[in-house]
Amino acid sequence: MSLFKGLNYEHFVAGISGGVLSTLVLHPFDLLKIRLQVNDGMHVRPTYTGFVQAFQSVVKTQGFFGLYQGVTPNIWGAGASWGFYFFFYNAIKNYMQGDEGKSLGPGHHMLAAAQSGVVTLFITNPIWVVKTRLCLQYDGVRKTGVLDAGAYRGMLDGLLKIYRFEGLGGLYKGLLPGLFGVSHGALQFMAYEELKKSYALYKGHDVNTLQNPLEYIAFAALSKMFAVVTTYPYQVVRSRLQDRHTTYSGTLDAIRTTYRNESWRGFYKGMLPNILRVTPACCITFVVYENMTYYLKNR
Repeated sequence: MSLFKGLNYEHFVAGISGGVLSTLVLHPFDLLKIRLQVNDGMHVRPTYTGFVQAFQSVVKTQGFFGLYQGVTPNIWGAGASWGFYFFFYNAIKNYMQGDEGKSLGPGHHMLAAAQSGVVTLFITNPIWVVKTRLCLQYDGVRKTGVLDAGAYRGMLDGLLKIYRFEGLGGLYKGLLPGLFGVSHGALQFMAYEELKKSYALYKGHDVNTLQNPLEYIAFAALSKMFAVVTTYPYQVVRSRLQDRHTTYSGTLDAIRTTYRNESWRGFYKGMLPNILRVTPACCITFVVYENMTYYLKNR
């Protein structure tokens, strides 16, 4: 069976739909997570004592819509990431199954998810760099109406300025920890597939049969929680490397500096808003994805 034969647009469209919807609903948690992740107490920027105080501070200084700073690249990034991820993941999985459609084990699911994750990361990393920087624009437009040096008017302006002043390397900051983060998706998809397969076996029906939305929510929530707790530190390192307010010589320097100044707790900053965001986001994404795929294939 050819790998290209397994490329089906249904998975791409369904992945985009789930990613965009979940991002629109839950972006404020993402913004707060990023601000807490880079809150190292070492640089001139707002200092937050916790999730609630960070929420209150953003609303007080920037209003409710301040919670949606950086939402445009987040929508583009989430839509593209989930779309490409499901697109490549199912193609690779179908290729592994072959024409006879053999059953795959946890190792195969992890490998398929890891491979699709690497390809997706190279496509979308520039978008995530811009999203992180827009979320960390504490001042934005000054009262005079003049943008401060290095500030971005939006996603496209951010992409152009980063490329102009930092080159292609600037658009791929945080790529190395992002590659480590591929393990996050691999663990999540492995757990999700195994939960879905085990439940289908228990119920005595085909694994591709459309389930009750509550069942997909349970599978998605459990698999996401498992992946988050296991791999969260890489996200902190990635956010700090992408932040324009700080400078590290590389990934190892960011890890050493974070541990030296904040101990192991520094690697888990922002985890509460992250869990509050990614768990329902994952549930929304997977429920929309499963139902949209079923609809497109059977319309």
